[in-house]
Amino acid sequence: MASKIAVSVAERSTATQEMSRNIAQAATGTQDVSSSIGTVARAAAETSAASAEVLTSASDLSAQAERLSTEVDKFLTNIKAA
Repeated sequence: MASKIAVSVAERSTATQEMSRNIAQAATGTQDVSSSIGTVARAAAETSAASAEVLTSASDLSAQAERLSTEVDKFLTNIKAA
C-alpha cells in the first residue's frame, strides 16, 4: 500500500512539474506576443505620421501646381495680347 502511495505522489509531482513548465512556456509566449504587438503599434504610429506628412506634401504640391497653372495662363494671355 505504501508503495502505491509513493508511486501516486511521484506521478503527481511529475504532472505538477510538467504543468509548471507549460505555464512558464505560455508566459514566455505571452510576453513574445505582447512585445510583437508593441512593435506593430509603434510601426503603425510611424506609418500614420508618415502618411500625414505625405498628405501635407501632396496638398502643398497641388496648391503650387494650381498657382503655376494660373501664372502660365496669365503668361499665355499676355503673349497672345501682344
